[in-house]
Amino acid sequence: MTTVWISRWTRVALRALLTVAVGVVVAWPLPAAGQTASAEPQVTFTKDIAPILQRSCQKCHRPASIAPMSLLTYEDARPWARAIKYRTGRGSRPDVMPPWYIEKDIGIQQYKGDISLSEEDIEKIATWADSGAPRGNPADMPPPLTFADAALWEIGEPDLIVSSPTIDVAAMAPDWWGPIGSVPTGLTEDRYVQAVEMKEVNNKDLNAARETVGARWSIHHMIWSAVDPDRPTAEEMARLQQEDPDEFRRVVAQRVGRGFWPVHEVGRNADYFDQRAGLRLSAGSSLVFSSAHIHSTGSPTTTRLDIGFKFHPRGYKPTLRNIPAFTGTLNIDIRGNEANQRVEAFQVLPRNVKLSVFEPHLHAAGVRMCLDAIYTTGLIETLSCAGYNHSWVRAYPYADHVAPLLPKGTILRVTGYFDTTPANKNVADGRNWSGLGHRSIDQMMINLSQGVYLTDEQFAEEVAQRSKDLNLTAGQYVLGCPRCGTGDGEVETSSSQDQQ
Repeated sequence: MTTVWISRWTRVALRALLTVAVGVVVAWPLPAAGQTASAEPQVTFTKDIAPILQRSCQKCHRPASIAPMSLLTYEDARPWARAIKYRTGRGSRPDVMPPWYIEKDIGIQQYKGDISLSEEDIEKIATWADSGAPRGNPADMPPPLTFADAALWEIGEPDLIVSSPTIDVAAMAPDWWGPIGSVPTGLTEDRYVQAVEMKEVNNKDLNAARETVGARWSIHHMIWSAVDPDRPTAEEMARLQQEDPDEFRRVVAQRVGRGFWPVHEVGRNADYFDQRAGLRLSAGSSLVFSSAHIHSTGSPTTTRLDIGFKFHPRGYKPTLRNIPAFTGTLNIDIRGNEANQRVEAFQVLPRNVKLSVFEPHLHAAGVRMCLDAIYTTGLIETLSCAGYNHSWVRAYPYADHVAPLLPKGTILRVTGYFDTTPANKNVADGRNWSGLGHRSIDQMMINLSQGVYLTDEQFAEEVAQRSKDLNLTAGQYVLGCPRCGTGDGEVETSSSQDQQ
């Protein structure tokens, strides 16, 4: 914003200098034939800016919602024109708006629920702000959007909502981590989940707690899981591992087959699972809230986490297994007051995998993460890179037709970038060394990807279908699918035990 103001002031001063101080008469260009001196501005709020705000901003920027100001009308947006220009032009930096940090110049670019602005959108906003933020013709204004309320669910009205135990948070207190108990789901039959969404619900005045995200929410993140009523205890599992290893492996595989439930984090969007790999929520099950990170917000707060489930129709049976494809490291060594520090982690895929989501998880010093695939042929691809903001965490679900199809033996490489200088506003005091830990001032570095395992036959079918859908011919290249366009979806034959 400062740069814009200086350049504008400089133009005014220069014009005054040429016309007055030097005493030179300057002949300003006259309108060409057919033009008028008061030509209509090319970019206006009603015609160009309002549609952009409706598509990508107004879900949050409206009364009684979570953003610090409303952008529903021209009167709302006009005072913020230069700020809107600045924040929308920040690329993948942590303070960009809308909060979508995928880098546009590298990796896969098609994601579900993408709220980011195009280059054309950003240029329009800049032109509008620089030209005085004109209103335009009222007849060009699109009809206003209708919002039910701030608690509207992204997945639609859930089939089941389970609320965590409530938590009372003091106005001023140290951060707290720990379990908060369990709640029965109330299900009387097994159901398979196709989408899940998590929302914090508290007694904050929505209009009074809009200045910062930290003032609005008390739950930074929450780890939870679904537990069946007949689940063996840890002691029983340890004994089973010693006495009957085959049965132990069967029980573990059964648990993994039911899937990994996403972690709630501030700003997190909804999670959609592969349509063929719904996660089972069993009859009589309970949700266990095993690890909550709670912080004070300056006023006494009573809060809870609501989890909304969208079910597949009754009778649905999954044909694939949803799996966590996490890649991270515990060996984190971050120095004080230093930018562009890198930490890497690797994982070799033991099966063919179709990744469904890229989800960076860092802490306050983290500013960026990249995911690379290193194939057995020696080819290396960058699948995704994104900026990171620990105060507004995002997951990036791949569009179905570009979700990475990775043959077994592929090495996933995750690179996290850290900045402990004053330029990173999320870091309270960047002078100190930091390593692994739960606190936001400690560090983590993990990609919380999920996906599905594919047998060799299923993998070949997926490759063939994508090659057909994209009209690929031999020799054509597509990011994230090294076998596409080659006519070769085959992989080395696995043993029957490996396939299972």
